[in-house]
Amino acid sequence: MFRRSIYKNPAQLRAMVEPGLITAEALAGVRALIRPGVTTAEIDAEASRIIVARGAESNFTLVRGYHHTTCISVNEQVVHGIPGARVIEPGDIVSVDCGAQFKGWNGDSAITVVVPDPERPELVARREELSRVTEGSMWAGIASFATARHLGDVGAAIQGYIEAQGPSAVSGETYGILREYVGHGIGRKMHEAPSLFNYRTPDPGADVRPGLVMAVEPMVTAGGEETFIEDDDWTVSTIDGSDGSHWEHSVAVHEGGIWVLTAPDGGAAGLAPFGVTPTPIA
Repeated sequence: MFRRSIYKNPAQLRAMVEPGLITAEALAGVRALIRPGVTTAEIDAEASRIIVARGAESNFTLVRGYHHTTCISVNEQVVHGIPGARVIEPGDIVSVDCGAQFKGWNGDSAITVVVPDPERPELVARREELSRVTEGSMWAGIASFATARHLGDVGAAIQGYIEAQGPSAVSGETYGILREYVGHGIGRKMHEAPSLFNYRTPDPGADVRPGLVMAVEPMVTAGGEETFIEDDDWTVSTIDGSDGSHWEHSVAVHEGGIWVLTAPDGGAAGLAPFGVTPTPIA
């Protein structure tokens, strides 16, 4: 049986730049829309509008049984929340996961936004800290691609960053890392081999070398790591009711270095604190 290599050639890497940028534009558009009174369906519609306007299609709608452009998860929901009639409220922590397919190649990315709430500054501060730690762990994982030999090194970098934060400076809460949901390869399909665990594992994993393209997506909670799937058969929520956060970027390893496909600057701003400078794909 034919098995496609997990490593892309330079032409294939270049073909993945545009779907990554389209995905980034869609998330920038929905970020500006997230505020009290807006429904998750309206946020989803804006992502769809942007993707279609760029001549692409939502790769989420290509997943069997799923009919939306995004996954939108709120508060104790960590991932795979279904857009609908839910109204965003002050203080909500909202994660939006989105992807675009363009000319047969895919982008995949996610952001977390905390909605301001002047009446509950402590809640907002706690949720912003969770988002900061999650996003930072993603960038720590991406930065590690510059020196990692195996994917296991990347997972160790993600977990190490989270552990280094210790209990939250704002609330004293410890952080949980989802174990059942992990990062993945991406290319002709949104989800490809190999898997990227967001924690240390005994298996070193696939070699990190030019041609590898991975979706790095830590999913972190402000409490326990145990989750359940809600009655809609999609939404993943924490058992203990703690808040969740999800950040994701698609990153390519190439002969010249690394490049974040779903960031307009290739990841320059996020990688700077780690001393890593991304290099455009030649």
